[in-house]
Amino acid sequence: MKRISEYAVEVESAIRELGIGSRRPESLYAPIEYALEAGGKRIRPVLLLMTVDAFGGDVEAAMAPALGMEIFHNFTLLHDDVMDDSETRRNRPTVFKKYGENAAILSGDTMLGLAEKQMMQVPDAVLRRVMETFNRMSVEVYEGQALDMEFETRDDVTPDEYVNMIRLKTGSLLGACAEIGGILSGCNDKVCAKLREYGENLGIAFQIEDDWLDTFGDSATFGKPIGGDINQAKKTFLYVSGMSASAEEAKALKMGMELPAGDMRVKTVTRIYEKMHLDESCRKAASSYSAKALKAAKATGLPEERLESFKYLLDRLSGRKK
Repeated sequence: MKRISEYAVEVESAIRELGIGSRRPESLYAPIEYALEAGGKRIRPVLLLMTVDAFGGDVEAAMAPALGMEIFHNFTLLHDDVMDDSETRRNRPTVFKKYGENAAILSGDTMLGLAEKQMMQVPDAVLRRVMETFNRMSVEVYEGQALDMEFETRDDVTPDEYVNMIRLKTGSLLGACAEIGGILSGCNDKVCAKLREYGENLGIAFQIEDDWLDTFGDSATFGKPIGGDINQAKKTFLYVSGMSASAEEAKALKMGMELPAGDMRVKTVTRIYEKMHLDESCRKAASSYSAKALKAAKATGLPEERLESFKYLLDRLSGRKK
């Protein structure tokens, strides 16, 4: 099997070969190229490709759907940034800040169509299963985003509700990448279900870690200003865990979050999180879901040497800085 970095390099090359930037009208495709050229970890297409490789499938033929999943992921980011009014992503202006809100919405819609076109480039024998998985995943991602927005007006969100939301919004896409990799490799339903379980738990761990990084990470490597979740009063694993603590602690946290947005709010809420030891419990939760993911990967029956890539993704996640 190849190294994770090798899959990522191949994905970058394949994205360039799509020639998005040369398509017209420029007003539609330039924002798409801008979004895709920003890089990122490419975890989703890499996960699909490495799953195909692990189970002896055709990695070259799997590149088209792998790109489809990456394009879909970036489509959701375009729309998420509009809904969240986010100004930066990956250390540069978001698409809607650079090109305008209308362009971000329309280019995002176009990316969904491009993603579906890539997903269709699979053998007819598995096309229905692949598209059923893709469509189920896309609806779950939208459900997760809807819950995320609903949570903005609630102070009674429980940690279990939050985990379910990120399972839908983040975990479902990673789960579908692994599952489609299994489908393309001829795996049976039982193995595909375990692959989906691996991806979903990887996604949950990834998002909980992301919540930690937004408060306790370094902005230079994280790619976004630290404290953005606090200033936007977003429901994160840290916040919902704090609000589920004692009434006195929850009251203090709520008061801190009601301070005017800015450095004072970020510093105050961060100190409260530290006092409640939520920085530690957040990372422990991420490790717990990483362990669940590894257990699911082992249950596929892969030999130890072919599990290494799955383990590497988890190890890379648990100590990441961005």
